[in-house]
Amino acid sequence: MNIEQARFNMIEQQIRPWNVLNQDVLDMLVVVKRENFFPENQIGVVFSDTELPLSATAHSLSPKLEARIMQELAINKHEQVLLVGAGSGYLAALLGHRAAKVTAIEAEAELKALAEKNLARNGVLNVSVVQGDGLKANPSAAYDVIVVHGSLPSVPDSLLQQLKVGGRLFAVVGQPPVMSAEIVTRTEQASFKAVALFETVVQPLSQAVQPSKFTF
Repeated sequence: MNIEQARFNMIEQQIRPWNVLNQDVLDMLVVVKRENFFPENQIGVVFSDTELPLSATAHSLSPKLEARIMQELAINKHEQVLLVGAGSGYLAALLGHRAAKVTAIEAEAELKALAEKNLARNGVLNVSVVQGDGLKANPSAAYDVIVVHGSLPSVPDSLLQQLKVGGRLFAVVGQPPVMSAEIVTRTEQASFKAVALFETVVQPLSQAVQPSKFTF
């Protein structure tokens, strides 16, 4: 497999056509090597337009969604980022490439260890991986950017309260088959503005509480 050709095809055939045109984002996808964050048996599909299984309950995001997240959030070098769900560490590495500091909170011990190993192996020094429930309230936390690595039925207040004023949160919200990618901005201390960006369907965050289904 020609890795560089596969990467080029991913960018030109999946990512650009999905309105990811920011050159800094496209360049970052060349610099941060996606294949270094997945096991050898997935290398053949690592550049495919699909979510790859990471554990019994967790999946990666697709390459085009990761790229779109980076473009929409336009993270600055001084910003502090919270990633809910570390996954393989790849999205954390992309965020770390743009931000001052990234804290990734991962519920699964196996994935925490995987993300830490991958980040260390790739020399990513400004990402910390912590085991825990990233959806829990943390009154002492204040982030410029929050990204949820998986879908949620709705954005919990526990996350919104961790945004600084002017901060923004990215999440895919809803239930299949109807979900939308949203950015929520904290415009004032007690005010938030949500903007729906596009429709998509993403595997749920493993610890997200799903609404009860009615039975008759």
